[in-house]
Amino acid sequence: MAAVNDSTSVEVANQQSEQPGRGVVKRKPVFVKVGDLKPGTNGHTLAVKVLSSTTVLDKKSRNSSSFSSRPGAANTRIAECLIGDETGTILFTARNDQVDLMKAGSTVIIRNAKIDMFKGSMRLAVDKWGRIEVTDPASFTVKEDNNLSLVEYELVNVAE
Repeated sequence: MAAVNDSTSVEVANQQSEQPGRGVVKRKPVFVKVGDLKPGTNGHTLAVKVLSSTTVLDKKSRNSSSFSSRPGAANTRIAECLIGDETGTILFTARNDQVDLMKAGSTVIIRNAKIDMFKGSMRLAVDKWGRIEVTDPASFTVKEDNNLSLVEYELVNVAE
């Protein structure tokens, strides 16, 4: 008799975790601060201000009207944007359509970002699984004297 009640309570709990018509309930994003970012981590959600945006690559395809081996390979644009919050700043690598969103002075929410290592220093990037949303101007002032991209890291192998 107890086994029947236990399985019934589990079924009720499972039904409550799904909303009608929406599927499984999504978890709320946990916003992290720039100062908490570490090398080799991913899945970050941040609210940051864009301080500057510098285009480092603007490559047009040779034959934009002819057949291309990759879909969407018309142009390649890459910009390095200095972004930050009240804990520090970091360089963000914006690609293609992301470049248009990352204008100096705007406030953005970056979802599912990852840390890439470039020449021993950290860069924040968003791949196809993440997104960037322009939002209302933030009230915080950016701490510009703590640039995490200026810290150089070295991979050290630990002998066991």
